Amino acid sequence: MPSHLSADRPAAPPPRRGSVEALISQTRRLKGDVDAVRRDAEGEGADHPRERWQRALYDLALHQLNDLDEHLAQLRDGPLPTAADPAPDASAPGSLLSRVGSAEWNLLTDEASWSGELYRILGRDPAAPPLTLDELPSLVVDEDRPKLTAMVTDCLVDARPIDGEFRIARRGGDVRTVHMMGEPVLDADGSTASMWAVLRDVSELRRSQRAVSETRDSLHHRQEAARSEQRLAAELQEAVLPQWRGSLRLPHRGPGTLDLASHHLPASTNTLIGGDWYDALELTGGETLLSVGDLTGQGVGVTSNMTMLLGAVRGMAMAGALPGQLMAWLNQLLDATVQPALGSAVCCRYRPATRTLVWAQAGHPAPLLFRDGTGRVLNAPDGVLLGATSGAVYGQAEETLEAGDLLLLHTDGLVPGHTGSAAAQLLLGLAPRLAGNRTAQDCVRTVLQEFGEGAREDNACVLMAKVTS
Repeated sequence: MPSHLSADRPAAPPPRRGSVEALISQTRRLKGDVDAVRRDAEGEGADHPRERWQRALYDLALHQLNDLDEHLAQLRDGPLPTAADPAPDASAPGSLLSRVGSAEWNLLTDEASWSGELYRILGRDPAAPPLTLDELPSLVVDEDRPKLTAMVTDCLVDARPIDGEFRIARRGGDVRTVHMMGEPVLDADGSTASMWAVLRDVSELRRSQRAVSETRDSLHHRQEAARSEQRLAAELQEAVLPQWRGSLRLPHRGPGTLDLASHHLPASTNTLIGGDWYDALELTGGETLLSVGDLTGQGVGVTSNMTMLLGAVRGMAMAGALPGQLMAWLNQLLDATVQPALGSAVCCRYRPATRTLVWAQAGHPAPLLFRDGTGRVLNAPDGVLLGATSGAVYGQAEETLEAGDLLLLHTDGLVPGHTGSAAAQLLLGLAPRLAGNRTAQDCVRTVLQEFGEGAREDNACVLMAKVTS
């Protein structure tokens, strides 16, 4: 085959064997390192879009290192035999890049010369004569023929180098993507005497790159969907929770009037909104319903079901159900539905005539009572009892309040990083500061100043009730 060099450009000296061997050794060490990191990453988590994207990138990097190893070995071992004596397929299974094939087209004699590897890449019979430049487009799919024609024309007419890809249709309908690089070979007068090119099959490479792109796009779309769901859930939650803001003085004006204030603290932007709620409702006879709680799960589905839950709680309370019975019926109601499930709740019924608070809980932080600059956790009711025919029966407790008392109801997550008794102790530590607050809204502000700043992993609700008379 004629030299693939311009007539006025001297041939570069071949690389030293030792230097190529050193590159091969470095490549194989790097392959081992990448493979080790990949195996460690595979053992870290579940099948999530981010993990699939990472696996695709690791696979692509390893494939490319394998191909670099093969190309360096080809560089070390020298060119393959010509088409008259083609070598067997030396590419490893799953290789992204085939070995490089080469060709030269003599414009003066209209002769063509192909390497044996080029026959294999293009799916041609090695006994057949190589195709001329005019015949080469017959292998290319219709949509890519103009691209190949333009590249060849630019090379022959304007002496521009070729560097582009096109698809070929091989026997049996197999379509492959081929990358072609070439240059014109000039004669002594500076005219184009021939054109040489090297070609390689990059089908698997492009397929792996598409897999990386698709998994990255899938991850991006999931993240966008999660953010959209979060925004919608937050809007729904704001719509579902009572519309009053700041202090609310219920219509009742008799003894034991409650001054109420509340606040919902959303989770950080990277976490979906959950089903935390608070509620206050004046009942027949001047009594007041107070409740806070949460549903299991996250997102729009759970948030939208809060409407049903709040309606059920209010309806049962209006029908006269005491907190223990209300919790039992609510549990039965939610158990009969596919979703949501009751995570936890506390329900209180305040009787202003006697300043009596009747309350029950289901796996929820007990109310906190602040009086005269100190605070305590209310004594929990009896545990949940299992009835023989009516399912769970929740115990309830009573507490007599005094004018000036402050009742704090909250969901888990109000104190970031703390739950249960640890969170309760931190909240009780605010007693001296709360004692100096005049209204329930002032008390809410004090809690928010202490625990409402910064990002939080969980949603939370807080409801303050101050006995004003």
